[in-house]
Amino acid sequence: MKAIWNGQLLAESVETIVIEGNHYFPPKDVNLDFFNNSDYHTTCHIKGKAFYYTITVNGQMNIDAAWFYPSPKEPAKEIKNHIAFWKGVEVSL
Repeated sequence: MKAIWNGQLLAESVETIVIEGNHYFPPKDVNLDFFNNSDYHTTCHIKGKAFYYTITVNGQMNIDAAWFYPSPKEPAKEIKNHIAFWKGVEVSL
């Protein structure tokens, strides 16, 4: 799987984990040079507290476009620190 936004490859992996239709990429397969921590958080009753990244490519920002769970609840423990995308980030083969 690949994650691309604004013409930039953000992540590429053959080891994504799919939960609720979202591909979670292992951190080792994500180019974190384009990511900045966000103050935004959400809580999922199944996975726990999500932390977000803002992605910046070629001077354009995609605010809170990626998220991860640093301490997921037991049912989602396999996605610890894996990164998922939305807000126009194309995830495909």
